[in-house]
Amino acid sequence: MTLEEIAGTLAELFSAEVVKSIAPGSWQIETADFRLLVLLSEDNTWLRILLPIMPLQEAEPFLKQFLEANFDDTQETRYALYDGVVWGVFQHNSGTLANADFANAIARLISLYQAGVNDVFNNLVETRIREIIQAAKQQRQSLEATMQNLDRFYAEGLLGDIDQSPQGREQVLAAWRRRLESLWGEL
Repeated sequence: MTLEEIAGTLAELFSAEVVKSIAPGSWQIETADFRLLVLLSEDNTWLRILLPIMPLQEAEPFLKQFLEANFDDTQETRYALYDGVVWGVFQHNSGTLANADFANAIARLISLYQAGVNDVFNNLVETRIREIIQAAKQQRQSLEATMQNLDRFYAEGLLGDIDQSPQGREQVLAAWRRRLESLWGEL
């Protein structure tokens, strides 16, 4: 892609008001929701698109899941860490980059941004539920005995919010039951 093609595609994807040329071969797209950077190398052979996702401090408990997402879920984009921030990144040789791939990479980065920590948190929860099932089965516990343990943990404040209402606790336990039931026979 040439400088003109990149600028034209950015103008098509976003309104002209939000696409700013910040230097030769560099653009910033700033909306109310996000700030996207498109950068060409000095010799214009390499393109990088960057989108800050969240501060590293917020993401630290989920770094393993972010790396796993790089392997399984992020497709042509990647999560990266730099200067205390988790970034969505796409890099490609600009000479072989097709317009459609450029637009798809931008859409994918925005999708990663919008998902934030939700997808990696859900992956962490899924892993933990599987670990609970495996531990329960190793101890030859039934699904009902496992649910009784979880209920006791919530009642004693070992899980959940100590100030959670009884109705809120019942909703959480119902969600646990649904997920445990769906995975119980699988493991």
